Amino acid sequence: MRTLTDDEFTEAVGTGNVLVEFRADWCGPCRMLEPVLAEIDRERDDLTVVKVDTDASPRTARDQRIMSAPTLQLYKDGHLVAQTVGARPKMRLLAWLEPHL
Repeated sequence: MRTLTDDEFTEAVGTGNVLVEFRADWCGPCRMLEPVLAEIDRERDDLTVVKVDTDASPRTARDQRIMSAPTLQLYKDGHLVAQTVGARPKMRLLAWLEPHL
């Protein structure tokens, strides 16, 4: 999974289906979610999974109104189509994604 910077965010979510994890290194639930997201990224050809470190990229976190970590946002061709907060098991995460893909 690639970590996006403030300067890369808009271009990275502009094409296709992109799942963004807004996270922080100090966030325990974020660390638990990382292997789940990496697995989904490897398994799904129709989805790109990226992350944004909210401490390193505060402008993007502010612009997206991120108030809690982890926050997951799903983009389709640059448009935000779904958002959820908190870690969850892989099957629940896939169930949340499916209606939007």
